[in-house]
Amino acid sequence: MLTLRMPVVPARILGRRRADDSVGPDRVAGIAERMAALLTAGLAPATAWAALDGSTNDADGSARPAAAAADDADSADAALIARAARAAAEGKPVAEAIGAAGAAGAAPAWAVLATAWSVADASGAPLARCLTMIAASLRDEAQLRREAAALLAGPAASARLVAALPLIAVAFGALLGFDTLGVLLGGPIGLACLVTGSALLWCGARWNRALIRRAAVAHPAAGLELELLAMALSSGASVARAERIVLEASARHLPGSMTPGAASSVVALAERAGAPVAELLRAEAARIRGAARAEGAARAARLGVRLMLPLGCCVLPAFVLLGVAPLMFSVVTGTLGGAV
Repeated sequence: MLTLRMPVVPARILGRRRADDSVGPDRVAGIAERMAALLTAGLAPATAWAALDGSTNDADGSARPAAAAADDADSADAALIARAARAAAEGKPVAEAIGAAGAAGAAPAWAVLATAWSVADASGAPLARCLTMIAASLRDEAQLRREAAALLAGPAASARLVAALPLIAVAFGALLGFDTLGVLLGGPIGLACLVTGSALLWCGARWNRALIRRAAVAHPAAGLELELLAMALSSGASVARAERIVLEASARHLPGSMTPGAASSVVALAERAGAPVAELLRAEAARIRGAARAEGAARAARLGVRLMLPLGCCVLPAFVLLGVAPLMFSVVTGTLGGAV
């Protein structure tokens, strides 16, 4: 048995705002849904891909210029659709054409679609139904990412604000007429405060980012391996053959992301009860996605408390060294007429 773990791109919480991780799965889910609708209408895969390719290209067949695309990701998606259309027209494996999403700069969810397509091809499962199933799984993943981002937005904003406190203190002292910058740059004590405070601020920012990254979605494609196994079983394949198909497809398109034991309990239950294993697998996948949502909410709640550690150990001492200490030195030297 196997479990798939999709790679998660680390979020930059401080500095540049993190991108919306839910957009990629949503886009790929929409493409899978449109492809499923075309196949259900009776189009062959090559004709369906050509139709999708036509919707992302100009009438003369040339690709749209970058300015006409919504963003770089849309352009990368259009390039993968064109590649899939060419592969289908030439009788080549479509899964191989769309599986190199990372190299093309497209969403990592394309690798999930490639895996599902490969499973459907190898098992002989109905392709339209498989695409509909994987689209639903990707929609759930996008929703999970959106919920996690919403839960983490408050703690992340607090971390950014707290990290800016030392710099605000320096600016506030200058506005009050105190030579805080002169103290920080004008003597050994000020330079020591500047270096130590900056180092503490840098450590606090790194610590905050690490805590927020760990609280983000750890397993975004929750239940995906069960959905893929259910797809393979829907063709009438045996459990052993279905597991082998999923293993081989995931090794090609989602390498290094497999651990054993995901579906063994479900398969054993189906064998004991004589129940359809595919339906039990889908039910278990839904349960896993629900558990992932609850786990994400719990991690976000814990994050609000854990962010107090870098605040107390790094940010507040940096605030004292960069804001309060120079202000006090400036007051003392201004009063006594001495130099730091």
